[in-house]
Amino acid sequence: MIDSGLSDFDTTLRDGRTVHVRAIRAADEEEILQAFGRMSADARYMRFMRSVREPNIERLRRVLASFPDAGIGIVATVPAADGIDIVGSAVFFVGSDDPKTCEFAISVNSGFGGAGLASTLMRVLIDSAKKRGLEWMEGFVLAANQPMLRLARRLGFNIERDPDDPTVRICRLPLRSA
Repeated sequence: MIDSGLSDFDTTLRDGRTVHVRAIRAADEEEILQAFGRMSADARYMRFMRSVREPNIERLRRVLASFPDAGIGIVATVPAADGIDIVGSAVFFVGSDDPKTCEFAISVNSGFGGAGLASTLMRVLIDSAKKRGLEWMEGFVLAANQPMLRLARRLGFNIERDPDDPTVRICRLPLRSA
């Protein structure tokens, strides 16, 4: 089994709020489902690149069980009445066709957008991929998701049109020079 290598830490966002960042756990299932429920239909569309009304719980369980062997998952949490709320998450999965490439996905609660949380999560994800010895990180982002595309550019990703879908951009980052 691969060690996630992630250390827990607290970080202060640009707006002064503090979040706790740590590796995702199988025990986070209920909090992930709650976070999904707090997402707007537009946010779900941007994240999943299609309309998703209900979470696929079996898929979620498979994904959670696959960490850290198949990839890395991180969450940002804040205290809540029931313990914690997940306000952001980022994952990467190592490619089955190319074990030197990983694909990322990220989601940030709309109330935390623009505060630097996505940037923090992506930097941790990139660092984790580099430590794992991966050579490339890539993600598929809707062309309409301008905040994510701006972040990807700031982080050094090359952005190209998907030749198979004009509504999608492929963001690729060489990890050896990142």
